[in-house]
Amino acid sequence: MRIQKIGVVLLLILIFSCDTKNENNVKSKTKEISKIEVYRPEKLFGELFHKVQVGEVFPDVKTFPDCTPLEDPKEIMKAYVYQKNQKDFNLRAFVLKYFQLPKDPISKIKEKQDKEKINFEENIINLWEDLTRQPDKVTGRNSLIALPNKYVVPGGRFKEIYYWDSYFTMIGLAASGKIETVEAMLENFSYMIDKFGFIPNGNRTYYLSRSQPPFFSSMVMLYAKYVGNKKAAKYLPFLEKEYAFWMQGKKKLSSKNLVTKKVVLLKNGGILNRYQDTETTLRPEGYLTDIVVLEKVAEERKEEVMSHRRATCESGWDFSSRWLNDANDGIEKMVTSNIIPVDLNCLLFHLEKSIAELSLETTEKQKNETYNILADKRKSLILKYCWNEKLQCFTDYNFVLKKQSNQMTLASNFPLYYKIATKEQAHKQEKLMREKFLFSGGLTTTLTKTGEQWDYPNGWAPLQWISIKGLEHYNQKDLANTIQKRWITLNKKVFNETGKMMEKYNVVDTSLTAGGGEYPTVDGFGWTNGVAIALLKNTDKY
Repeated sequence: MRIQKIGVVLLLILIFSCDTKNENNVKSKTKEISKIEVYRPEKLFGELFHKVQVGEVFPDVKTFPDCTPLEDPKEIMKAYVYQKNQKDFNLRAFVLKYFQLPKDPISKIKEKQDKEKINFEENIINLWEDLTRQPDKVTGRNSLIALPNKYVVPGGRFKEIYYWDSYFTMIGLAASGKIETVEAMLENFSYMIDKFGFIPNGNRTYYLSRSQPPFFSSMVMLYAKYVGNKKAAKYLPFLEKEYAFWMQGKKKLSSKNLVTKKVVLLKNGGILNRYQDTETTLRPEGYLTDIVVLEKVAEERKEEVMSHRRATCESGWDFSSRWLNDANDGIEKMVTSNIIPVDLNCLLFHLEKSIAELSLETTEKQKNETYNILADKRKSLILKYCWNEKLQCFTDYNFVLKKQSNQMTLASNFPLYYKIATKEQAHKQEKLMREKFLFSGGLTTTLTKTGEQWDYPNGWAPLQWISIKGLEHYNQKDLANTIQKRWITLNKKVFNETGKMMEKYNVVDTSLTAGGGEYPTVDGFGWTNGVAIALLKNTDKY
C-alpha cells in the first residue's frame, strides 16, 4: 500500500461556550479536560506514533494507542531519537521493549466449550463473566479512562466500555437478573458526565472529543422498569447535564448563525440536532484508514473530510452509505455533519420525556411541563422533516441541501421504538421492512452494498432490537416475530458452527460471515448477547 507522508497534527480539546446554567456546568467540565494530564499517545510520541501506525507494526491500528509505556514518554522519545537511524534499528522490537501491549483476558467460557457442549442460552449467561471488567486502577500513563465500578465490554479488540453498545448489553444483563451490574454501569456513565460534562464514545482518552448516540436516558428508564422511578430519579441531574451537552449553543442560533456545535436552527425557529466531533485530525484508533481516505482528497478538503468522518464515528454507524449525498459516492464524500439524523433526534426526544417523567419524583416538578413541551416540539419537527412522503418512510434530513435523504435505512424504525410515528406511518414502515429489508437472517441495515460494515448485507443486533420492539409497539407482531425468529436462528447457527457470538452478521446469505469496515469481524459480543437473551426471555422491560 502506497501511503503519502502525512505529518502528525497535535490534537486539541476545544472549550465549549454555553449560555444556560447547565451549559455553563458542561463548559466548566470541558475546561477541566484540558487541565487534566490526559494521556494522548499521538501527541506524546509524535513521529514514533506515526511510524508505528503507517508501518503496520501491529495488524490492528488500535493496538498501539492502547499500549502502556513502560517508561516516562519523554525518556522513550529520547531513546527513539537516538536509536532510529542506527543500521540495526527494529521498530517493532523497540516498541515491544518500551511498551506493554494491551492484554486479552483469559476466557473461562472458551475453556468450557473445549471440554463440554454448552447450549446457546447458557453460553450467553456465562459470557457476562468473561466480558465484565472490575473497577480500573488509575495510572495516568495509559489511554484508558479509569472507571470506579465494574462494567461490561463488547469483546475482542474492544477492551473498554462503549456508550451506545452498553444500552443493548444492559437490556440483556437485566433480563439475566444482573440488575446490580446495570446499576454499576449507570454509575460509571454518571461519573463520566460529572467528570467531562458528557459521555465519551468510550472510556479512552482519544474518545474525549465526541460522544455516541445518547442512550443514557434509555438506560435509566430501563433501570426504572426494574426498581421504580423513585430510585431511578437519582440520575436526573446527570440526564440534565447530558441534555445540556447536546444542546450547547442553542441560544446563539440566529438567522445569521444557523448551526452551532450539535444544534441546527430550521425554518420557523425549530431546532434539531446533528453529530459533530470537536476535532478534525486523524483518529489515533483509525489512523492508517484515515490516511488512506485522505489520499483521495485535495489538501484544502482534508480537514472537512475528517470532520465528517469523526462525526460519523459519533453516530455509531462508522461507516455507511447513509452519510453520503449519493449512495454511489466514495466514502471520502461523507457529509455527516450536514445531516439531521432521525435516530439521534428520537433519542433526544426520549431524553426530554425522561427528564419530564423523573422530575415528578423530585421537588422540581415544574420541569415536567418544561421538558414535555420541548419533547412535543421535537416530535413535531421529526414528523415534519424526517417523514419522507415520497419514499413512505422515515429518513434523515440534509439541512445544507434543505432536502430529505433518498436513502432508506433501519434508522427509520427509531420513531416506532420511541412511539413518535403515527399508526399510518408505522403501517407503511412495516410494509417497507417486509418488502425490502427482510432476508433469511433478519433485517439488513441498508439497501446499498458498499463494502462498509453498516451497509447491506450486514445486520446488527441493536437495529434488530429497535425494529422488533418498534413494530410491536404498533401491534405489527407478525413481522416482529418473523424478524426475531430469523435473527435468533442465525445467531444460533453461527454459534453452533464457531462457538462464538459475533458483532455483526450477514443476514442475506447466512452461509457467509459479515465483513467490511476497518477491522475484522469481532466476537464476544456484548450487544449481540444482550439482544439475544432479552428476545429469548421475551422481556418487555425496555
